[in-house]
Amino acid sequence: MKVYLKDKIKLIWIILGFLFIQTVTLALYGYELNAVAYVLLLCFIFVTVTLLVDYAYYRRKRIQLQELEGKQGLEITEFPKENEPYEKEYQKIIDLLIKEKNELEYVLSNNITESNDYFTMWVHQIKTPIAAMRLLLQTSDQEDKAELEEQLFKIEQYVDMVLQYIRMKESNRDFVFETIECDNVLKQAIRKYSKSFIRKKINLQYEPVELSIVTDEKWLCFVIEQILSNAIKYTQEGGTITITHDWKVLIIKDTGIGICNEDIPRIFEKGFTGYNGRTDKKSTGIGLYLCKSVCDKLGHTIKIESSISEGTIVKIGLDSYLTKQ
Repeated sequence: MKVYLKDKIKLIWIILGFLFIQTVTLALYGYELNAVAYVLLLCFIFVTVTLLVDYAYYRRKRIQLQELEGKQGLEITEFPKENEPYEKEYQKIIDLLIKEKNELEYVLSNNITESNDYFTMWVHQIKTPIAAMRLLLQTSDQEDKAELEEQLFKIEQYVDMVLQYIRMKESNRDFVFETIECDNVLKQAIRKYSKSFIRKKINLQYEPVELSIVTDEKWLCFVIEQILSNAIKYTQEGGTITITHDWKVLIIKDTGIGICNEDIPRIFEKGFTGYNGRTDKKSTGIGLYLCKSVCDKLGHTIKIESSISEGTIVKIGLDSYLTKQ
């Protein structure tokens, strides 16, 4: 009611002014006080009823407009019927803005789709020469063969990350939830990085978790691979990576260079590399961002604890869909 009275304050002052003029006029013509009061009472009742009816329309329209706030895919036909001529003009302007917005969204959607299609095609195409290079290296006897294989492996990682990044945009259609053995996923990831462990002489301490969980195997494997990749990247030669669990939590710990305390709150932000990442120039700032995004969609949690020169601990909570064997 307060908002309505504020909107109608000019009209109310006009009505009060009219009643005042009428009262003065009747008094000047010598009408009895009872007659003047009777006329004012009738005018007051009429004005009050009119304002109450108008307020009912006003309140209903306001409620309808509030219900439309934040609604996606808004159409002009959903707006309340206009009562004033100027409201029709406003609705014409809103209709034009909605049409322009829809056209821009259509163009943007097409551009995004075309870009995703192109990069997806590029990823699949680039895998062909990568596979050919790996085949050539297998038959090669060059002295730096191991180093070349390591660099080629990193290229494959970055290519896969591009593909996963694209898929994340439409990941709801890509998820397949099923009961899996957590150890099978861990063994896949360890097997993938086995040569990196050997090359850097990193010790692996793996404790089977013996858990069955409901999740998407491919995406969970991607998360674990990213965590292992970071652990290997930032662990010095001769260091140790430990994989264990606390029933509800999968724990991956390394003895690497660690993360600055001030960087930890931002490590899951897209593009954030942190002090060590910028110094080492090996970080893209995408891996942990994707890990957090995937875990959120899978219903899992991910937390990182770290200290400079002491190593990093990554804890992946699987309790959202956890079943004990």
